[in-house]
Amino acid sequence: MRSQLFTPYTFGPLTIPNRIVVAPMCQYSADNGNATDWHMIHLGQLALSGAGLLMTEATAVSPEGRISAQDLGIWSQENQDALGKVVQAIRRHAPIPLVVQLGHAGRKASSRAPWQGGDCVHLDEGGWQTVAPSAIPHAPGETVPLALDDVGMLQIKGAFVAAAQRVNALGIDGIELHAAHGYLLHQFLSPLSNRRTDQYGGSLENRMRFPLEVFEAVRAAVPESMAVGVRISATDWVNGGWEIVQSVRFAKALARLGCNFIHVSSGGLSPQQKIPLSPGYQVGFAKRIKQETGLPTISVGLITDAHQADDIVTSGQSDMVALARAMLFDPRWPWHAAARLGAQVQAPPQYWRSQPRQYKDLFDTTTSGQR
Repeated sequence: MRSQLFTPYTFGPLTIPNRIVVAPMCQYSADNGNATDWHMIHLGQLALSGAGLLMTEATAVSPEGRISAQDLGIWSQENQDALGKVVQAIRRHAPIPLVVQLGHAGRKASSRAPWQGGDCVHLDEGGWQTVAPSAIPHAPGETVPLALDDVGMLQIKGAFVAAAQRVNALGIDGIELHAAHGYLLHQFLSPLSNRRTDQYGGSLENRMRFPLEVFEAVRAAVPESMAVGVRISATDWVNGGWEIVQSVRFAKALARLGCNFIHVSSGGLSPQQKIPLSPGYQVGFAKRIKQETGLPTISVGLITDAHQADDIVTSGQSDMVALARAMLFDPRWPWHAAARLGAQVQAPPQYWRSQPRQYKDLFDTTTSGQR
């Protein structure tokens, strides 16, 4: 079969030039939620990578929703203006579509950056009170979260809506709601973290209720011209936890509400998880969700080789592939993949003379590289 990795793809209102997605990658480098020079450099180089779509790191909808005190946020006009400067720079020099991932860390908030150990910052250490569906900490010894009441849930839903409106005001192409990796929306979904006895706990329908309400509110708050999707953990990798059958049902419910794509990851909810790591270990989950729901899917997780990525898309296992660590290690991964697969990729005209002789047709020089 002919390579599909470098063919255009349309999902919802958004068309991307190829199937390579730069996945959200937390940088823990913001100042009170504001994007900094680091984000300009980091996102700027990835915008010139030749990928088809660039996603921001998890962007907190409220201060208490941050994973760490250095997380990117979009709860204020100051946050919006700071991110806007990065977006404007990218728009001037790269045609790549942009998606902002909106999230709330829930009980996994108030943590240190990974290079500082990543552990919980307790209240007496300058941390903040976390919230969750139930008063169950992520791990023993961590801050016990407050169980959200109706008022708290309404406030969080409102924060997601306000954040989505700020994203739209920046002219971003899409939004991804973070319902994976053990953060707040995932905490509502999993029976390991949600022990509520009201309409938001117990049955699968009840546990899905709040994440679906948040999605529906965000979808209604932005125009149809903006793509809105969800990142999920297809399984907790813990017996008795969230798993693929429930993920399929959640995806079907999202599809009925107008979801444009599902980004399929896994794990992150419990320290008890046992993840069988191997190349493309999560692709099977994306394939099943794609087959059973018809939703456009993004596969992610140990996808590092060009032929591996191409096979995932060409064989129909997933519509797009997302790379994270591989993109950090090689910010020109799409260029090199296109060279190996005999395809073309977009690049800024300032770089056109860089292509090696054996790949003289690598760059698509019919575009200016600017938007």
